[in-house]
Amino acid sequence: MEVNAQHYDDIIIGGGKAGKTLAPALVADGRKTALVERSLNMIGGGCINIACIPTKTMVASANVANTVRNSAAYGVKANTPIVDLAEVIQRKRAVVQSAREVNLHNLETALNNNLLIGEARFVAPKTIEVTTAEGNTRILTAERLFVNTGTRPLIPSLPGLTEAGFLTSESIMELEHLPEHLIVLGSGYIGLEFAQMFRRFGSRVTVIGQSEQILSQQDPDIAIAVQTLLEQDGIEFLLKAKVLKVVRVGGASRTEASPLENRTGNQTILQIQVGAREINIQGSHLLVAVGRAPNSESLNLAAAGVATDTRGFIQVNDRLETNIPGIWALGDIKGGPQYTHISLDDYRIIKANLIDRGNRSTQDRLVPSCLFIDPELAQVGLTETEAQQQGYAIRVAKVDASAVPRAKTLGQTDGLLKAIVDTDTGRILGCSLLCHEAGEVISTVQMVMQAQMPYTILRDGILTHPTMTEGLNILFSKL
Repeated sequence: MEVNAQHYDDIIIGGGKAGKTLAPALVADGRKTALVERSLNMIGGGCINIACIPTKTMVASANVANTVRNSAAYGVKANTPIVDLAEVIQRKRAVVQSAREVNLHNLETALNNNLLIGEARFVAPKTIEVTTAEGNTRILTAERLFVNTGTRPLIPSLPGLTEAGFLTSESIMELEHLPEHLIVLGSGYIGLEFAQMFRRFGSRVTVIGQSEQILSQQDPDIAIAVQTLLEQDGIEFLLKAKVLKVVRVGGASRTEASPLENRTGNQTILQIQVGAREINIQGSHLLVAVGRAPNSESLNLAAAGVATDTRGFIQVNDRLETNIPGIWALGDIKGGPQYTHISLDDYRIIKANLIDRGNRSTQDRLVPSCLFIDPELAQVGLTETEAQQQGYAIRVAKVDASAVPRAKTLGQTDGLLKAIVDTDTGRILGCSLLCHEAGEVISTVQMVMQAQMPYTILRDGILTHPTMTEGLNILFSKL
């Protein structure tokens, strides 16, 4: 142990979903535990501060605006909505602040004086140095360490991007004036959620994607259905496009750290190659949403000998152990699908193995996902493409969302329901639901899959009428 080092049984670096949930459990197990979080503004992790909670709060506001705008279709006459983006942002901040305060209270109660605010870096395999905002440093050692530092927006290397300025999924949620024309670089989950959100707030929106289809991990029919829905909202798409250069004209450039609001005459121009031709796209604001990068550089993982992949994500086995005994990685920092519910299950694995003396791993865990556009796209298990690639003999069921009675009563008839079933066993291999409340309905499918029951359970089960879940009766009857 180093001289003047403070020793703990366990140290958690990063208080995201896994870390903040693990800390009280370790304390309850009699372990002297410290949690290091780099900023008070990140207490509780990325989900409540910069990701899930703030974005879905703003999505709710956008959907209210859309409902008002289309109220006449329901026999309700309403004025054209006036979106006050500053008020939307204030509501978002209030929701985030409330969640942050609850998390801070819970951690302070569990850890007493062992919640440390500062930047952590390894100086040896079981030793870290913590630097506070005031510049003070502390040396901490522990028998076991858990890294849960998450990710940040990935910024591509594009000529002129830094000079022209841009928004990320974080800074765009601080804009208090509506973009005139928002260009979204990236056609994945993050980009599409913001695209529809700002379109419904009133911005013109253009999405630029490098792949042949949006949502490149989805089956083509699902991706096309999503794109069609978003085009009906007025969103423009430019796919199979490569950005060559970014230029800011008509005024001062703006940096990502301090984005300027829209000003007349300030425009961002993207020079883009589409096939053999080059075109220019001009907009007032540019959102870069091309993926996530790990928060691992400042950790000095080399000092601990912890292995990472070429992108900097920490490599772990199916029990979340790194290559160094006594060091684990949880949540987004280890790569793979980046969902809060995975981070929570990572905590369950650690608790089961280290506290409950059990034997749990990541093998064969069933992970659902949801794209929070309107209507939502929820998915669990294999896509049709993946099932075919893995050699399954499959049967595919499809039905339009308009076939569900509840969708008709709600006026939410756009979308597509799709399921993949193993021909030999009758078990559901995967399901994609593009419909109202898909994120809720998919859980019913997931429970049947986890129980390894046949699809006939959903085909023949008595489901409440009229609900969106009843659509599963209709979907699986197609088999």
